[in-house]
Amino acid sequence: MPILSDAVKKILIIAGTGPMPRGMRIRARERLMADLEVGIAERAELLIIGHPKSGNTWLKAMLSRLYQVRFGMPDRLVNKSDEYSRRNPEIPRMAATNGCYSYEGAVGRALTPEADDNPLKHKAVMLLARNPLDISVSWYMQFTKRQSARKQELINHNLDRPIDRRTVQMWDFVRHSEIGLPFLIDYLNTWARNIEALPRGTIIRYEDLRHQTADTLARVLVLMGATFSDEEIQAAVEWGSFENLRKLEVEGFFRQGGMTLRNKKDEESFKVRRAKVGGYRDYFSGEQVAELEQLVNDRLSPVFGYTPVGAEAAAPGLAPVADQAGA
Repeated sequence: MPILSDAVKKILIIAGTGPMPRGMRIRARERLMADLEVGIAERAELLIIGHPKSGNTWLKAMLSRLYQVRFGMPDRLVNKSDEYSRRNPEIPRMAATNGCYSYEGAVGRALTPEADDNPLKHKAVMLLARNPLDISVSWYMQFTKRQSARKQELINHNLDRPIDRRTVQMWDFVRHSEIGLPFLIDYLNTWARNIEALPRGTIIRYEDLRHQTADTLARVLVLMGATFSDEEIQAAVEWGSFENLRKLEVEGFFRQGGMTLRNKKDEESFKVRRAKVGGYRDYFSGEQVAELEQLVNDRLSPVFGYTPVGAEAAAPGLAPVADQAGA
């Protein structure tokens, strides 16, 4: 009897728990999905940690393109865990998780310095970081316009003040909600500490992936233990450009949940939305921007190179972040 794929296992968990009463459904999904999430991470050659809207899907799309071309994988199939390795064992597995919300927190807890020794601590673990000011706006768009009802249910279950996506305003979400900017700063600070304690932990910044895409993608491939030529990498970068991915999304090219088109009439609902570094400034008044930036300056670890906001700061070993609306 064939072993079920990770995607099928997830579908069966969701379908099997759907008819349960709300409280029982949430508990069952958190437990079963946590076991699945940890199992996926344990089988992966590279574990990517990233808060939603940190560029996880874009990175997976470019990595997928490399293997699509080399091994003839279907163009519409994005590799999220075992989609490619089940078809060709030569293709390494990868796993991506926020390591925080609901069942995904099981991976995060296993990677803390306080956790007992376990297989995840010996893997190549990459934190995909992004300026929390930009995450906060994109996260609001994701939460209110794209996120599935089942994910909302699980996240809201663990909040003291559940968020109604139909009525929440951006400022309240970003500044005052339990998953807004203050939380995002704590999230990044926590993962900076976790990564520092891991023997194979690395921080990759969204801004560097945006500004120096080919070179940064090559660094990720080294973590995976994969070798591709400069020409192959550049071709994947061009395929993963903002313009091309936006075009494909509008055309309904992608059939998997993360990249599917939600509302063609609302560009803020697009998965490939703006790709703009520093774009948060377009959504708030001058006073609000100043308040948000001061919060980041006061609380965010300098290891990321995002502070002081507005200065050409860079984390050690990383190129300065350019404020641009790149590809």
